[in-house]
Amino acid sequence: MLRAPFFSSIMAPLAVGLLIALLTTEEFHLLGALFVFIMGLALHGATNVYNDIYDTLQGTDRLNVHRNDFSGGSGIIVENPDMLPQMVRLARISLVIALLATISLMFVIKRPLWPVLWTLTALSAFFSKFYTAAPIKLAYRGFGEIAVWFAFGPMAILVAAVSQNVSFHPFILAAMPTTGLSTVSILMIGQMIDVDADRRSGKMGLAARYGNRVARYAYIGIQFLLVLNIAVLAFIVLPHGWFVALAILPYLFIFPAVFSIVRREYDNPEGLKKAAGLNVQIHLLFSFLFVVGLLLTLLI
Repeated sequence: MLRAPFFSSIMAPLAVGLLIALLTTEEFHLLGALFVFIMGLALHGATNVYNDIYDTLQGTDRLNVHRNDFSGGSGIIVENPDMLPQMVRLARISLVIALLATISLMFVIKRPLWPVLWTLTALSAFFSKFYTAAPIKLAYRGFGEIAVWFAFGPMAILVAAVSQNVSFHPFILAAMPTTGLSTVSILMIGQMIDVDADRRSGKMGLAARYGNRVARYAYIGIQFLLVLNIAVLAFIVLPHGWFVALAILPYLFIFPAVFSIVRREYDNPEGLKKAAGLNVQIHLLFSFLFVVGLLLTLLI
């Protein structure tokens, strides 16, 4: 119901934000890290559940015949309509947990950072529901990619840094795009697989608006920007940050296969499913190696 396997998309930026904050201050606040992880996981859980609820109610998940492990929602409510009240309750409980974690964070961070903390929490709660819910429906109005990038990149990394009493430090600003770009790459291939259902239900992501021919180039461009961002962090921004370049390894060894499939099968949903699986492998390895690279940077 929570689609917990996708929690890596929030755990990675939180870990990145914590480690870069530690690089800047050489201080670690355990309670701050604990509360921010609880808040992040609860908000991500609420987001996943609300997406299932409203994509089902608005018809997208019912129309999708290409659902797979990496796109198309869980299908829980489509197959078990009687579970809708439980899903609504679960989403609300997740938001309450996030609220309590945010209140707890107030007691372990400096008072001047409270407005930043509450702004990020409010935006996250807003995105969690109104990414798909009426009347805002960000994903249905062409703002889905921006919302996902912002939530899983700048917002997640910044709130983790705030939990350690760090805010808009240059190191944090330079790292902000990375994890969001990685998560958007998963969204992009998912949109290419789900394009027919999205168009019929009015969910106007980039693929639905401009077609998969354009979307494939957008996906490749996102991955290029991500590699470039990591290179800048590793060799220009972070002192002794060369180990961060380990995060590029999945792009050397796995991405060529994904590139070949996306270039060739961009208009074939069944063919793209293999690319989606490989892309998730890239995302997971990238996230893991990014964190390992930062840990090694701290050690030296």
